[in-house]
Amino acid sequence: MKAYRPNSALAKRLLKNRWLYLMLLPGVLYFIIFKYLPMWGVLIAFQDYSPFSGFAGSPWVGFDNFLQFFKDDSFALIFRNTIILAVYNLVFFFPLPIIIALMLNELRIEVFKRFIQTLIYIPHFISWVVVVGIAYILFTPENGLINNLLIGMGGEKINFLLSNEWFRPMIIGQVLWKETGWGTILFLAALSGVDTQLYEAARMDGANRWRQLWHITLPAIKSTVIILLILRLGSFMDSGFEQVFLMLNPMNREVGEVFDTFVYTSGLQQGHFSYATAANLFKSAVGVALVLGANYLAKKAGEEGIY
Repeated sequence: MKAYRPNSALAKRLLKNRWLYLMLLPGVLYFIIFKYLPMWGVLIAFQDYSPFSGFAGSPWVGFDNFLQFFKDDSFALIFRNTIILAVYNLVFFFPLPIIIALMLNELRIEVFKRFIQTLIYIPHFISWVVVVGIAYILFTPENGLINNLLIGMGGEKINFLLSNEWFRPMIIGQVLWKETGWGTILFLAALSGVDTQLYEAARMDGANRWRQLWHITLPAIKSTVIILLILRLGSFMDSGFEQVFLMLNPMNREVGEVFDTFVYTSGLQQGHFSYATAANLFKSAVGVALVLGANYLAKKAGEEGIY
């Protein structure tokens, strides 16, 4: 009996790389089950959804949920708060991992470099519950470390946790502390691919460290920065539900209520499933529009983009 021999090029390729495709299978199944199949749930944004009637039995209302959301008094508030936090994240958080990666790349003592990398990676693995708990311990008015220092220097107590003015700086500060180190990984990987001969040639031409950074290092990682910026814009409206929810209280809700917390409150706590889904779908549509716009501008500027 002759052994089976696939005729098509695709079958031959699948058979040749069968173990690689088998390793790929869990990741593919994960995205299908947890990412693509749940996308059918966005249909309830166009329905007056009832859990008892289900998808098939709930009446269709078209764009009524979106119109109601845009007319709601809370829309302007949560849209403003979300945009402000998103801009703060983009301005303060996005460049910092690049700067840290460039600084680490200049270190010549390998042991010290690895120690610093490990030190700044650790906060990423701490949950937001613990991070917010640390913030409460540091900033509480009653025996908080920061307030004790202020009093020791002759100042007055500041109720950081209930203050509208301090809510956003505390949110951004927590993000910077927790995620900056982890964000350097991709940039360090890009920097490791820079040809060392370019630096040697630059030194022979008399270029100092700053010249090498400006003319070799930054151009080498420019495409990586642009791609990550485009991808970052896709989650521009994501403020981080868990962190904001844990920091939120009735005194700072005016500046802290964002789309993520509004969807949770309206959908899960109040049972307005269609209304909350419409709000979240609008947020996602803004992210898609930003990605498409940024990719178009990147292409126009002569960069690769993401597609």
